[in-house]
Amino acid sequence: MSLRSVIEVLPWVKAELNYLAPTREKPRTYTYDLPAGQPRTTVVNEPHEVQVTDARPILADVSLDREGFGLIRQRSAVRNFYDDGEIERVYYPEAVQLLKEATGADRVHIFDHTVRRRVTGAEDRGANVPRQPVPRVHVDHTEASGPQRVRDLLPDTAEQLLRGRVQIINLWRPIRGPLLDAPLAVCDAQTVRPDQLIPSDLVYPDRVGETYSVTFDPRHRWYYVPAMAADEVLLLKCYDSKRDGRSRFTPHSAFTDPTTPSDAPPRESIELRALVFHEG
Repeated sequence: MSLRSVIEVLPWVKAELNYLAPTREKPRTYTYDLPAGQPRTTVVNEPHEVQVTDARPILADVSLDREGFGLIRQRSAVRNFYDDGEIERVYYPEAVQLLKEATGADRVHIFDHTVRRRVTGAEDRGANVPRQPVPRVHVDHTEASGPQRVRDLLPDTAEQLLRGRVQIINLWRPIRGPLLDAPLAVCDAQTVRPDQLIPSDLVYPDRVGETYSVTFDPRHRWYYVPAMAADEVLLLKCYDSKRDGRSRFTPHSAFTDPTTPSDAPPRESIELRALVFHEG
């Protein structure tokens, strides 16, 4: 049986994902509070019901270079994921080794991490609340912001590094499992057309980043990994400098799983973002 035939009979849930509503202006989101009366974002969501398929039965057959995601088991030595110092001291080196083994990279540079703990009714980047899951279809980097991230973070060697292959890969894992609340949906990058990726400004106090918002297409193929354990790491490709047909940008979004029990603990997760370099 072909992989396509297997996919058609896999378990799935129906979920609502927030795509970008059509717009003539470049979307813009601020990471900080603006004066009263000014909206933090110009992004207008357009919700669509989609089928989100259980990827567990086919995880051995999906890959970063084809679908744009993959799952790896890795038991971390971190004891407290809410301790930034321990994450940088213990988890960063673990992630570097994991990514080198998974991709064959010559060099890996972890450049930040985000811990999220869902609070009912709270907005992401709100005052006095932890970072929240992002229930909007997006990609963390773009054709422009991928290389710019290299220049910003590694200015002395950026141009040399950019002559080789560069990827930006996210490592996403539950802090506590099994994760049932607000799981992560990932889109098969092969099903997304370039014109559906809309550059969008992400404005910080000291710089302007760029992400992709995504417009809807019923042909997008969505997956999730149900009940992820704390020793499971989902790899997401958010940028690839190679233009040879492999996946380059993988849309993703938190979503409400209709099968989640009402007493499920709120999602706690951590994601690391990494520059992944291949010489030549």
